[in-house]
Amino acid sequence: MTTDGLVNIRSLYGPRETMNRLTTEVEARGMTVYARIDHAAFAAEAGMPLRPSDLLIFGNPRAGMPLMESVPTVAIDLPLKALVWQDIAGNTWVSYNDPAWIARRHTIEPGREGTTAAMSAMLDAIATGAASRPLTPELPSPIDLRH
Repeated sequence: MTTDGLVNIRSLYGPRETMNRLTTEVEARGMTVYARIDHAAFAAEAGMPLRPSDLLIFGNPRAGMPLMESVPTVAIDLPLKALVWQDIAGNTWVSYNDPAWIARRHTIEPGREGTTAAMSAMLDAIATGAASRPLTPELPSPIDLRH
């Protein structure tokens, strides 16, 4: 599955659990959730079948606004979005646009690489956290220093 600029991470959890975990990961980083769009629910209302497909729109204005000031068209791709979806085999995925791809798409001026690199690292941590690791990191066992 390769689509230019799209990052796909397979989840160990089902669609609903993955979306709940994704929302928790986003909020734990102090970001704002602007919307959650359940495409499958809208399809069902229209009498059409659709495998789970749930879009989360979120962000931090302090991170995105400098890019929008640089190139106003970047606002079409911000705030950030992550899609939780299920493939035909029943696998659950988290997908998002790579911020470096967004920067190339809009020809962001040189010198903003730090912003897009930070956004990429943050998105990877959020998606990976939602898809594969415990929400609360396990602490190592206490070390007994008496011996």
